[in-house]
Amino acid sequence: MSKLRIGSQFVPALVTMVLFCLMFLAASAQYTGFFSAQVFLNLFIDNAFLIITAVGMTFVIISGGIDLSVGSVIALTTMISASLVEHHGWSPMVVIPLVLVIGSLFGWVMGYIIHEYQIQPFIVTLAGMFLARGLCYVISIETITITNETYTAISQAKVPLPGGNYVSISVVLALLVVGLAIYLAHYTKFGRNTYAIGGSESSALLMGLPVGRTKILVYTFSGFCSAMAGVVFTFYMLSGYGLHAVGLELDTIAAVVIGGTLLTGGVGYIAGTLFGVLIQGIIQTIIMFEGTLSSWWTKIAIGILLFLFILLQRVLVSRKAKAA
Repeated sequence: MSKLRIGSQFVPALVTMVLFCLMFLAASAQYTGFFSAQVFLNLFIDNAFLIITAVGMTFVIISGGIDLSVGSVIALTTMISASLVEHHGWSPMVVIPLVLVIGSLFGWVMGYIIHEYQIQPFIVTLAGMFLARGLCYVISIETITITNETYTAISQAKVPLPGGNYVSISVVLALLVVGLAIYLAHYTKFGRNTYAIGGSESSALLMGLPVGRTKILVYTFSGFCSAMAGVVFTFYMLSGYGLHAVGLELDTIAAVVIGGTLLTGGVGYIAGTLFGVLIQGIIQTIIMFEGTLSSWWTKIAIGILLFLFILLQRVLVSRKAKAA
């Protein structure tokens, strides 16, 4: 019975990984040139900022919460970075750590309000979303193009790999964040407490776990990841703009759910989230290779997958309840 329960936790993430492999193989059979290492690596290059954002969101959802502010924090990060570097002449070596601290503090404040005043995360992070987006327009209502040499050099840099392939520095940063998150989730008290709170907050309190501190740290980490994603997004776009990453919070939640994390909390894996992002990326790549489909088919495909994975989660939770 115990083996069956543990296996059911892995099922959504395993389904996501198998689905990604099948989609890649099917597209390789259908389109000439699709089956190549560089096409696979391009999925990471084009979605590095989404990977980082989804890692932070995974912790939030595992804890039983939600963070709707991630897209706005990314936009705010690009605006602060672009403004300080281009308009005020600050060094990127100062600006990048500064925006990471600002993003972390933003998440800390939301986590503190959620815990201290017992307000639903949906409401607090919705307010955070509007606040961050509004602050973008306080800085400027226009796009700020970044021409700084350091930013352009990092943006154009290629990390060589065997076979003439390459990845960007943003991919290296994204994989470092994924590695850090896997360590935090599975090898630290913080990770174990996060899973415990998501499974049952009242039980976690009775066990004497630091519920409040853990919840605040979860949102702080999500804010840090959003700011880091904003830094990577700045490398990707070389500009700051208040409308950057509009709706990205929904893409992030979809990637986390497709990756096998339960929306009710307590179950989820960073590796599953990574494949959830890659599935979104491969859908976009297939549409690009097809050449005749609108990009909106990406949203339709993600919507169908999201619906199916939520049904799968519901079935697994029902079976688990009956088995108990």
